[in-house]
Amino acid sequence: MSSRGPSGTCVRGEKMSGGQGRSPIVGIDLGTTYSLVAVMRDGRPTVVPNALGEVLTPSAVGLTENGEVLVGAAAKARAVLDPSSGAVAFKRDMGLERPRILGGRSFTPQELSSLVLGSLKRDAEAALGVPIEEAVVTVPAYFGDLQRQATRDAGAIAGLKVERIINEPTAAALAYGLHERDREMRVAVLDLGGGTFDVTVLEIIEGVIEIQSSAGDARLGGEDFDTALARYVAHAWREKQGLDLEEHAAAWSRLREACEGVKRRLSAAERTRLVLPDLPLETGRRLTLDLELSRDDAERAWAPVLERVRGPIRQALKDASLQAKDVDEVLLVGGSTRMPCVAAMSAELFGRLPLRKLPPDEAVALGAAVQGAMKGGDRAVEDLIVTDVAPFTLGVATAAQAGRQHITGIFSPILERGTVIPTSRVERYSTSRDFQREIRLEVYQGEHARCEDNVKLGEYLFQGLPPAPASEQAVDVRFTYDLNGILEVEMTVVSTGRKSAFVIEQRPGRLTPEQLEEARQRMNALKLHPRDALPNTTAMARADALFVQLTGPLRDELAAAIAAFRLALEAQEPVRIGEIRERLNAMVRHLKER
Repeated sequence: MSSRGPSGTCVRGEKMSGGQGRSPIVGIDLGTTYSLVAVMRDGRPTVVPNALGEVLTPSAVGLTENGEVLVGAAAKARAVLDPSSGAVAFKRDMGLERPRILGGRSFTPQELSSLVLGSLKRDAEAALGVPIEEAVVTVPAYFGDLQRQATRDAGAIAGLKVERIINEPTAAALAYGLHERDREMRVAVLDLGGGTFDVTVLEIIEGVIEIQSSAGDARLGGEDFDTALARYVAHAWREKQGLDLEEHAAAWSRLREACEGVKRRLSAAERTRLVLPDLPLETGRRLTLDLELSRDDAERAWAPVLERVRGPIRQALKDASLQAKDVDEVLLVGGSTRMPCVAAMSAELFGRLPLRKLPPDEAVALGAAVQGAMKGGDRAVEDLIVTDVAPFTLGVATAAQAGRQHITGIFSPILERGTVIPTSRVERYSTSRDFQREIRLEVYQGEHARCEDNVKLGEYLFQGLPPAPASEQAVDVRFTYDLNGILEVEMTVVSTGRKSAFVIEQRPGRLTPEQLEEARQRMNALKLHPRDALPNTTAMARADALFVQLTGPLRDELAAAIAAFRLALEAQEPVRIGEIRERLNAMVRHLKER
């Protein structure tokens, strides 16, 4: 095909309605570092605690020595001691063929995510006392089509119906807009989580939340701050001792985990001490790392990461045709926005102090619960309307003639990124050769001029064109894109009115029904750690992980508490186990905050 004509109309907005008296549609924030689930209760979104009574579940999966699967805090603690026994940050690999090996078994990112989703599902069912069948799951606004489909597949493997995928900053805006529906304002949402960063510019007008632009980086988050600080420490140690800790996997894992704690402490204090005793080296030797770090030291290490944060902010403002001064309020979302340097950077860019009206870690899940209530027809949100925007450009492959040269693989956009969805747009093309009888329509997603640099979503062979010169043979290509990320493509031969349509739903990388069923069976066959024993396993794993980091009297004190807990477990006295576990947990929290 070649040439293009005027675009068509745009349909905007959604207002959900539906029945009552059924299992609630929960909202799930499937995060890189932490995940959580929320539900609408009495007109307000509420976070549901997990089996430990905590609202944040680490997005971590591990295997015990006897083959039991651990999900959450216990898995994260084990991964610190033995990186090969646990998997973390697998959200960053969604949509990619990057399996992780645990206990000799291979797990895809979808399967690992399904274990986290399954754990959240069971926690919600235990807390609410009803089966959970459907969920709204959030993704970074800049997640591509393959990553979104992989998220849906993870939900299906976990036994969840995930019809609605919602962008994380859009979800946060929903939670915010629920309480500000009577105001008129333009808001910038900065969502900096553990592994991804999104910026969304939106308007709130009388309960209508209209997204104007979104930008972001699907591989930028709090973990990058941890890594940058760990590399700063490793460089300082290399200068001092001539030893590169990045070359020693177990030592590097403990250092990165410790730097996460340093990052948290430096959010409240100007200086802190990093002490890591008995770091294991590949040579069999052990060393003790002892350094004092200031907030200035850390912010020097974080400067390149902060510069990466600025880029999507500028892009989102540009796409919305706005300047920073046009924004009325800046909303900070995601645990990493607690860092003073992030808040300071935001204040500098926008010229105003940012807001934290919602708990940064919970805002996205709360908004997903609001979207679930909208989908389920909850009267508490019946006056809320939300629009969203396409995060990437969608288009088709075309060709052009340059003299005698026939150039193919030119990307022709139909839906530009930032287009408000749901939407329907049409472009007119002509055939590239005289008397051409068929067209192979190739659909791509991306921002590059050449199709080969974008992501191919699918193709369709349209046959039976009436013979005509290329200049006289025109076809209209219509893209209809909905809030669930489903793209319908319709082709119309202008001269005859003949139509043909297909849905780009089975994207590359999406699992077939047979593959989904096979994955479900694999996950169901796993030996899950007993839920009722999880508090004990988690307490022990956290205490063991901290034990290796301590020295002197503090280590002796913790060792005594661990020994008392082990004795209580062996005696199998539930009341005594609970009491000693709580004392052990309190000690671990206290020592980690020192």
